[in-house]
Amino acid sequence: MTLPALIAKTPFGPRAVSRREFLSRSGMGLGGVALGSLMAQLGLTAGADGVTTVPGQPHFAPQAKSVIFCFMVGGVSHMESFDPKPMLTKYAGMKISETPYGDGINKNAALNNLDRGIGRKILQGLYPMQTGFKKYGQCGTEISDWFPHTGSCADDIAVIRSMWTTDNNHQAQYQFLTGRNIADGNFPSLGSWVHYGLGSLNDNLPQFIVFGDPLGTCCGTVMGHGADYLGPQHGGILLDTPGAEALPFATPQAAITRREQRAAFDLMNALNTDSLTRYPDDPATEARIKSYELAFRMQMAVPEVMDIEKESAATKALYGLDRLKDGDARFARQCLLARRFVEGGTRFIQIHSGAGGAGAWDAHSKIAENHSLMANQVDQPMAGLIRDLKQRGLFDSTLIVFATEFGRTPGLETAEIQANTREGRDHHPFGFSVWMAGGGIQGGMVHGATDELGFHAVENRHYVTDIHATILTQLGLDPNRMEVPGHKRIGKDFGHAIKEIIS
Repeated sequence: MTLPALIAKTPFGPRAVSRREFLSRSGMGLGGVALGSLMAQLGLTAGADGVTTVPGQPHFAPQAKSVIFCFMVGGVSHMESFDPKPMLTKYAGMKISETPYGDGINKNAALNNLDRGIGRKILQGLYPMQTGFKKYGQCGTEISDWFPHTGSCADDIAVIRSMWTTDNNHQAQYQFLTGRNIADGNFPSLGSWVHYGLGSLNDNLPQFIVFGDPLGTCCGTVMGHGADYLGPQHGGILLDTPGAEALPFATPQAAITRREQRAAFDLMNALNTDSLTRYPDDPATEARIKSYELAFRMQMAVPEVMDIEKESAATKALYGLDRLKDGDARFARQCLLARRFVEGGTRFIQIHSGAGGAGAWDAHSKIAENHSLMANQVDQPMAGLIRDLKQRGLFDSTLIVFATEFGRTPGLETAEIQANTREGRDHHPFGFSVWMAGGGIQGGMVHGATDELGFHAVENRHYVTDIHATILTQLGLDPNRMEVPGHKRIGKDFGHAIKEIIS
């Protein structure tokens, strides 16, 4: 059929329509996602500065294929989660200088050469621990009473108690997700580097997706999952949970039939083919033609994966969906969806707990109320995710991460403690905890340590990009080779894999 004849047969009538309207009405905005995926595989991508980038194969044999990166937004208290500090309770209300550890903590301040005097007023009085701890599993790892389900998986996880970062405010969210300070400008996120380096496991699904709200305006917004100079085709695709449209551009409008949509795709391919004839030196056009066929397949595959109603009642209960309701169940649904996308072949899944503003984990006051509520939302779903992946044979090839931007301070102002007016903790970048599991990570271990009061990371200290380097290494990528010509990075930004936790 000739191009004019095909245009005449389109379902939108003889009047001229703009390309934007055409794409919107036929549901082909997903072609942009498909195009990015396809172009990446063909080595036809280019960053914002025009530097051509060619994603390749792993640099060495990988231990993991996919990543589920769960990010607790606002700052989880390490002392009330994975790093018990009983001395906080013993010396509660006292100044740090009045404890046996004062001199040592002052000396350890040299470990953080960007201390800037943060906390000299706030940390005059210590605040007691707000929950108990138990030893779990054969390994005996101590985990907070607010995370009992995670504790039951202690033999599967590696807790890293010696993390540190340099930003004392919530821009640390952007710093953790990109490895760079927000004041330095925009940079690619971890997930976008993975997508850039490895490409697709399944052409029918997006390869880097994000569940949950984007970061707040204070903290990077969509650049928390963006790709910047790698090009937008490597950025994360924001998905919502069931009850809302999965991808606003993944499903055509109800008035558009599959026959009409097929005709629309055929027309767009004809237009692109005509463009390729006129501009044969444009390699992106051929990829664009194929991308719309890929988009057509994605429109079928994405809603299928998002439909968790096909899961058994037992599987839903594993994630806590039999008891968690409404907003409390959102993270649980996202974890279940993460397993479904991994099972379908998605490479990198980023899940935000409490994103928006400073973040729901930001417990400057009433920390016991805040953290017990937030932990209830994420504890069973993450344990359920581990168990579900294991029973499906996916645990060894899927790397799971529990991370947060920084920890919380060991104390508050003495007057506030005595008056019992705030009952919370403040931002603390000098020592905090994360954990990792699956994907070649050695379970049942604790790595690194903070001092007796949880102030400084003092043993096997790890900057946040060491988590990035560990993830990249498990995926078969050398972090020191993950760069684009013309975009300089420094050693700390590359990070170093935490070899002690790799099995």
